[in-house]
Parts: sequence; structure tokens; C-alpha cells
Amino acid sequence: MKKLILAITLILNKNPMNPVRGRTPEASDGCLRQPASNGVNRIICLLTLFLLVIPALQAGEILRRENMDKDLAYLNAINLKNPFGVLEFLHWNHSWNSYKYSCNRDLEKAVSLMPEAGVGWVRVDFLWGDIEPQEGSFDFAKHDCIVELLKSKGMQILGVLQYSADWASACGKWNCPPKENKLFVNYAGKVIERYKSAVKYWELWNEPDSATYWQEQDGLKSYCVLLKEVYTKAKQIDPECRILNGGIANGISSINHLYDHGAKDYFDILNIHFFETPQHTGGIKAVASYPKLAYKIMQRNGDQDKKIWITEIGCPGVKMGLAVDNWWMGKNPTESQQAAWLKQAYTELLKDAHVEKIFWAFFRDTRKHWDNGVDYFGLVRWDYSRKPSFKAYRECYREWKKNKPMELKGK
Repeated sequence: MKKLILAITLILNKNPMNPVRGRTPEASDGCLRQPASNGVNRIICLLTLFLLVIPALQAGEILRRENMDKDLAYLNAINLKNPFGVLEFLHWNHSWNSYKYSCNRDLEKAVSLMPEAGVGWVRVDFLWGDIEPQEGSFDFAKHDCIVELLKSKGMQILGVLQYSADWASACGKWNCPPKENKLFVNYAGKVIERYKSAVKYWELWNEPDSATYWQEQDGLKSYCVLLKEVYTKAKQIDPECRILNGGIANGISSINHLYDHGAKDYFDILNIHFFETPQHTGGIKAVASYPKLAYKIMQRNGDQDKKIWITEIGCPGVKMGLAVDNWWMGKNPTESQQAAWLKQAYTELLKDAHVEKIFWAFFRDTRKHWDNGVDYFGLVRWDYSRKPSFKAYRECYREWKKNKPMELKGK
């Protein structure tokens, strides 16, 4: 291509009909011929350039796009197997969360760092109140942007369908169940329908066994009724989608409640949350033991073929010398303690064949949201600078990738 352009440039810079000045070209019949003007020659050459170069450029663009598609296909394939996830509040653009992601530039900063760390999955809220702020009025603009951005990086998405919109809540607040299940089912159906080509994994509510997120508590009885209705609707819309129960916060008893209330056939993956402090001597043993105990309950209920996802695990990482109130489990770990704990947790949990995905909470620190150590759960700080835990996470991912299934090797 460069040679072609060079040749045309040379043609444009001289008279091709008469390279010797002052001489008129003579035809074979002896008659004199008037040479074409330089202007005509230049037009001819420009047309040649257009006819030859433009199709070549178009072919180059097609090839570039095909290579991008191949890269994205590769990333999608490897990230489906990738056990490394994060919880990140990419939808936060409200006064109550300090407008964490107030513009696309902020979103792009966070998301661009995720592949560097080895993140393959992002747990994203699809808040009912954001999407349907008034009954029958849907606004998908923010989530369209988030989904498109994540998919452009080859990331996989776990979408969380939650909490109640104020207008539909049984108590007028976000953390009560809907006054009518059909209202929530309608919203969930609209979301699944819109994103079914991009999002195949959905979680129903967050920690429904906690009074913080579901009032009033009834041992998951009313939650299981909603789970069954949403699961049925989701499978009608997208039979290939996978449904997770809302992450369990209160341990073994809550897992038993799911089965006691007949939810076995209404979730495809068991979803649990677990938090421990690095400063607890037996902490890592407790982390490794919990999914094993959960699996025993699954076996007892004939559910042994399902996988377990841990969609929240984490601890603070507070910079030395920073005055911050302690988190709910006691003294705040330092940034280096957080990094060491992350490495231990992932190393131990990935030894369990029944644990398929592990989501660190969170990817980026929050700012004065909890006003304690929980604001420092991130792998990166509020200003996007990388913490030691970012490096520890990346090292764990690279170790996994080194030993990944043979069919994913190739890059």
C-alpha cells in the first residue's frame, strides 16, 4: 500500500506525458499531439488513488474489526471460565453515594482497570427504582451505557434485580418487599428481555435474609415466593439464563430455609456471602469450611450438581495512619493485611471444586458512605490508585490463568 501511494505521488509531481521539458510528444504517424494538461493528469491520478486505495482501506478496516471480534470472543470465552469477580457499584450516581460515577469518564476509568487486575465478572445492580422510577415509565439509559462498556472489554455480568421502588414498596421504602409481587416480576421481565443478549446471569435481591435489606424477616418464606415467580418469568423470556438466589448473609440456617420453602428448583446456582477478618486467628479456616458445609446441605437435598458462587467476600484495607472508624468485625486491617488476606482467601477457596466464582467486595473504595472501614474495601482507592490488594488479586488471577483449561490456551 505504501509503494502504491508513493508511485501515485511521483506521478502527481511530474508531467507523465512529457518528462523532457520543451518537447512536444510525437505520434507514430508523425503528427504533433498536444499533451494533456497537468490538471487533467492530476484528476486521473486522484481517481486512480480513490479506486485503488479506498477499497484497500475498507478491507483493512474489516480486518481490524474481525481481529477485534476475535479478541472479544477470546475474552468472553476465557472470562466465562474465569472465577475472579468483583462487586462494584457502577450504577451509583446519587447524592447518597457521593455521585461515585457521575459521568462516563469515571465509569471508563474504573472499568479500564478491571482487565488489568484479571477481573472477569462484575456484579452490577439493576435497581428497580432507577429503571422504573414511576409505574410503567422505564429508563434504561444508564444501564445501557454500563452494559455496553463492560461488554466492550469482554467482561461477564452478574445482574442483580433489586430493591423495591418507593412507589411499589410494601412499606414505602427500598428495603421492603413489593406490595404486589407482580409489579416486581414485570420490572424483572423488562430488564431480562432488554439485556438477554448480553447478560445471562441474574441474582434476585441482595441478602434477603438480612433485616437491613428485607423487612420484615420471616425466615425467607415470602422471599422464596418471589423467587419462584421471577424464576418462572425469566425462563419464559430467556431459557438460557441462569438464576442465582439472593446472596445469603446469615449462614447455614438460611440455606436450609431456602430448601425448606421449596426453592430448590428455582435457582440454578447457590449464592452465598461470607466475611471474616484477617485478624481472627482461625479466619481462613472458617472461610474454607463454609462452602463445604453449604455443599453438604445441597447434597442432602439432592442438589449436588449445582455450583456455588460467593458473590461477596472482602475486608477493609486502610492506609497506615489514616483515622477511620472500625468496621463491623473490629479493628480495620491495613492495606498490606488486606492484600495478604485476599491472596489467602482466593487460594483456599479455589481449591474447592464446588466453588465456581468468587467476587471481591468492592473494586473501588467508597467515600464517606458507611463512615467506617467498609469504605476501604476496594482494590483501588477512591482516586483510582492501585492498592496492594490490586496486585495480590492480579497475582492470583495469573496463577489461575497459568493452569487454566487447555482449550482456553492460545494467547
